[in-house]
Amino acid sequence: MSTKRMTIIDALRGFALAGIVIVHMTEQYVGGPVPEAASSQLYSGIADSITMGLIQLFLRGKFFALFSFLFGLSFFIQMSKADSAGRRFEGRFLWRLLILLAIGYLHHLFYRGDILTIYAVLGILLIPFYRVPNKVLWLISGLLFLGIARYILFATTHSTSLFMENVTDPNAPWIASYFETIKNGSFWEVARSNAWSGHIMKADFQLNTFGRGYLTFGFFLLGLWVGRTSYFQNFRENLSITKRLLWISLGVFVLSIIATIGIFATMGPTPNMESWTAMFGLTAYDLNNLGMTGLILGLFVLAYRKSKISGWLESFAPYGRMALTNYVAQSIIGTFFFYGWGLGFLAEIGVFYSALIALAIIFVQMKFSSWWLKRYHYGPLEWVWRSLTFGKSFPFRRESLA
Repeated sequence: MSTKRMTIIDALRGFALAGIVIVHMTEQYVGGPVPEAASSQLYSGIADSITMGLIQLFLRGKFFALFSFLFGLSFFIQMSKADSAGRRFEGRFLWRLLILLAIGYLHHLFYRGDILTIYAVLGILLIPFYRVPNKVLWLISGLLFLGIARYILFATTHSTSLFMENVTDPNAPWIASYFETIKNGSFWEVARSNAWSGHIMKADFQLNTFGRGYLTFGFFLLGLWVGRTSYFQNFRENLSITKRLLWISLGVFVLSIIATIGIFATMGPTPNMESWTAMFGLTAYDLNNLGMTGLILGLFVLAYRKSKISGWLESFAPYGRMALTNYVAQSIIGTFFFYGWGLGFLAEIGVFYSALIALAIIFVQMKFSSWWLKRYHYGPLEWVWRSLTFGKSFPFRRESLA
């Protein structure tokens, strides 16, 4: 495949990152369930309820999926580039993941909803799949999206959790204790809580029957497969494929949302989440996220083909090229704004205003990324990651401005 950088992939990554910061800001960087008393403060008006409804339908669970898909795609691009040069990249990619794990651990001290450590660990499992047949990628990703891991786990443990009790119960004592820490604690108290118990909570969330980690790996495999098809290299010529993606995704979205509503409706106003009915309902919800993710991807590519729209979408490219720096910076800004060690606005403002602040952060970061990349070859963390990966210092400042 061509080694030329594809702007559409950078733009799509930036677009996905924008969706992620909106979700995290409206969750106020809690990184877990919100106690009921605090939750009432987040949805105190009609604007808050409408905002959260739109985020739930169009953003939550979809943009993380898109970001995960792009991670798998980037993995293929790096591996195939090395193949074209006659080099094996597996060992170097493993080292690259270990560096990402270290960066992610430091980031996790601020925010226990960190995805970098998850990507680093799951990325290790991705390496052996680089050379397996496409049919295997499709089979395994399909089984993951259909909930095979959830069913095996529930059948063997008869529980929704692995490492913690009441991990999704907003009234659990440990959740109230953690919320109190981030609401009123110092930075060191937050970091100490995140350093160990935060990882246990995150592991449970990723691997229990609600298990986002299984879906993340499924999207990794889809990204790897799409990389093999050279779809993004020829996206302008692949209009029929894009339209097919949109129709299939729409079908999955509509059928799964009907199934989700239908299944949970049979369970009454207080559904028992530790039941086989709930397991099937969760899988239907996962498929709903899959369908919407496909719609977002297809519509983005379709819009990118239009010259009047592509210019605006390309403005996300610098943002996407600095995704690691911007992602970590978002968390530092967000936790400073909401946590007690910073400005302390946690549960003091509603979802609507949190979303407006997220849009402001996106605007500022996009402008800053464009300004920065005109002067430097990489974002700060991207440069550190790349230099450590290859064991040498890459040129940082552009020569024309040195």
